[in-house]
Amino acid sequence: MKKPITELVEELVTPIVQEMDLELVDIEYVKEGKNWFLRVFIDSDTGVDIEECGQVNEKLSERLDEIDPIPHNYFLEVSSPGAERPLKNADDFQKALNKHVAIKTYEPIDGEKQFEGKLTSFDGENVTLTVKIKTRTKQVIIPYEKIAKARLAVTFNF
Repeated sequence: MKKPITELVEELVTPIVQEMDLELVDIEYVKEGKNWFLRVFIDSDTGVDIEECGQVNEKLSERLDEIDPIPHNYFLEVSSPGAERPLKNADDFQKALNKHVAIKTYEPIDGEKQFEGKLTSFDGENVTLTVKIKTRTKQVIIPYEKIAKARLAVTFNF
């Protein structure tokens, strides 16, 4: 059975980012309009700059050209995940402790499927958020396996 493009790209790009002491955050392979995009998101503890993105792009592009796994034209983009970085695994949740996050669940919890607040704890099975509802705060416990999507959330204090 043929591997999905994202898995193949992960195998190709992982040694490149490790060699540069960077972290692979996510890979997307999507069609937008009539164009296909292969997006690779990288980061580090100090962030990434355009030069590092360019170096990863160039090295990955060479590897993709060698094995030519994608039969049609596509755009390769390598970038930082930005301020609203996705939380994809348990390590990401641990790193996001005490930060503001947005979470969508597969099914309602207390009648809601979308939550935003401070990630106050993660024990591997449950995520605890402190959410603000009007003038009061409330703890919401979300089972980890019920999380469909999660990301850091940008907050603005005026």
